[in-house]
Amino acid sequence: MTGEKLIEVKDLKTYFYTDDGVSKAVDGVDFEIYPRETLGLVGESGCGKSVTALSILQLLEKPAGKIVSGKILFKGKDLVNLKQNEMRKIRGNDISMIFQDPMTSLDPVFTVGEQISETILLHKNVDRKEAIKQSIEILKKVGIPLPEQRMNEYPHQLSGGMRQRVMIAIALSCDSKLLIADEPTTALDVTIQAQILDLINGIKHQFDMSILMITHDMGVIAEVADRVGVMYAGKIVEYANIKTLFANPMHPYTWGLLNSIPRPNLNRKRLLTIAGVVPSSYNYPEGCNYNLRCPLASDICFDKEPEIKEVEKNHKVRCWNYSKLDKLKN
Repeated sequence: MTGEKLIEVKDLKTYFYTDDGVSKAVDGVDFEIYPRETLGLVGESGCGKSVTALSILQLLEKPAGKIVSGKILFKGKDLVNLKQNEMRKIRGNDISMIFQDPMTSLDPVFTVGEQISETILLHKNVDRKEAIKQSIEILKKVGIPLPEQRMNEYPHQLSGGMRQRVMIAIALSCDSKLLIADEPTTALDVTIQAQILDLINGIKHQFDMSILMITHDMGVIAEVADRVGVMYAGKIVEYANIKTLFANPMHPYTWGLLNSIPRPNLNRKRLLTIAGVVPSSYNYPEGCNYNLRCPLASDICFDKEPEIKEVEKNHKVRCWNYSKLDKLKN
């Protein structure tokens, strides 16, 4: 990608200070998103994807959660240094977010119309009548039938897919330039998942938006992303465009994720799995965070943490032994 960056995250570190110690949930993350681009953040649960998104919008649980270092440059402005009243002008207006669970993200005591129009009234200079009109229009754009009727319904009257469309409508209501979608297909059946992904792909072009897509599902990433950052234990371990990543993964973790996807065309008796679990963010291992699970781990992996480096054009990897991955591929 070329041109001016919409958002750039530089060496972001977000820690949580608790009675059990310091949780290094995000421990040095770098990425950028360009206009009209979808960047996917993918990895197992607990690797820091959602905390990265919450850090961008300063929605961390205080006082435990804190951005300890790094920069989040949005249109050249560092969001880390903004006060809460300044961030409120950006949230929902310039940067919107679809939260993880559509079943619980909407307020059950307010109608759908009240929740969408509230966002419009907060960020746009319009009266209530115009806000309601715009709310109906945005419901039409996200494919909700009978939008005038849905405006007066409560979340419990809608299906999971409908609720997720309402969440997307709220995110789109103020013409944001960046949409953060945190596991937007969680708890939805596969047919509805496909519809939601098609909708997100469509609105990127219709509304001239950029998207940060957060998921653990490589299939979702393949559907929507232009570039991908693979996260593991608070860090990005591989960074490439979507075609390069799927055709030529260079990190053993990325290779493991791709090979744990069921593929009917492959003649395998058993599905490949990644041994072990993501290490605790309170106590990462010495050296590479992936060393205890990695089939290529050598002595240096237990002694020294690898830096992320560009090994091919626009393809970055954080691994000492990436050149030996062909042994696994074969």
